Amino acid sequence: MLTWGSAGIASFRQAHLIHNPCAGRIRRNPELLKEALGLLSPLATDWTTHATTGPGDATRLAAESVAAGADLVVALGGDGTINEVIQGMAGTSAALGILPAGTANVLAVETGIGGNLARAARAMPGFEPAEIHLGRLQTGQADPRWFAVMAGVGLDARIVRRVQPGFKRRFGKLSYWVAGFGAVGETLPEFAVRLDGRDFRASFALFSRVKNYGGDLEIARHASLLRDDLAVVLFEGESTFRYLKYFTGVLLNRLPRMKGVHVLHCREAELVPLNGRPVDLQMDGEYAGLAPARISIGTRTVRLLLPRKFLNARPKP
Repeated sequence: MLTWGSAGIASFRQAHLIHNPCAGRIRRNPELLKEALGLLSPLATDWTTHATTGPGDATRLAAESVAAGADLVVALGGDGTINEVIQGMAGTSAALGILPAGTANVLAVETGIGGNLARAARAMPGFEPAEIHLGRLQTGQADPRWFAVMAGVGLDARIVRRVQPGFKRRFGKLSYWVAGFGAVGETLPEFAVRLDGRDFRASFALFSRVKNYGGDLEIARHASLLRDDLAVVLFEGESTFRYLKYFTGVLLNRLPRMKGVHVLHCREAELVPLNGRPVDLQMDGEYAGLAPARISIGTRTVRLLLPRKFLNARPKP
């Protein structure tokens, strides 16, 4: 842990930076952390840094930071680290800043913060706070979990489960593509989906707050972080060969017109496996267990620091 102060006018009184030392960019170039801290220093009067030591640690550190009086928490890492930080500060009045250092950096790319860590740190003093509605994932009797990016059910969560952490650290996004193409030819379990009282079947359901998927594709083009609902894309069919056609539809922006695809909005969904076959879940790119589950737009928000350009492009109601 390191503490220091900064002179001059600051937007926040007490800031805590939580970073994942295993994030690819920090691991390859530790000097990036020091550079980012120097660029961020004008934002707050006092700063404290924390390094995570394992899964779930960022949640504990975020909760402890807010309890200690932090009015700004900065998460430096990938979407998984940011998701953990959100678990510890959802519904609080503290602001959240994000610095991209992960594999896909979906949230940073979506909001215009971008994937360059130093550039994002340099720009953050000019960002503005906005209340962003969080998605809510509930499985069984477990405590609900919150997401800012997306929740996936079925095929994509199955792929996330199969990606080996060591392979992911070494090859980044390529690890997901390898796992995805390795699933071609398999028979997928379909599951029942109830959206705001309407019934569907699917083998892949995406509940998204963002347009981009994995930083490379736009599957839920009707999504927006600035709305208070979830963008939904449902894909039917047990054959993975069918997804080769769906993939073409994603690339050509034809999903809304494709047979077997439903493009919708919802506030609440219930997911139930069929025929006793297990159905995987993922949340913000991290494996999240098995259905049955409920996914909804939650009552909690996070006060996220965002570029003015992104906030000025609010969607029409």
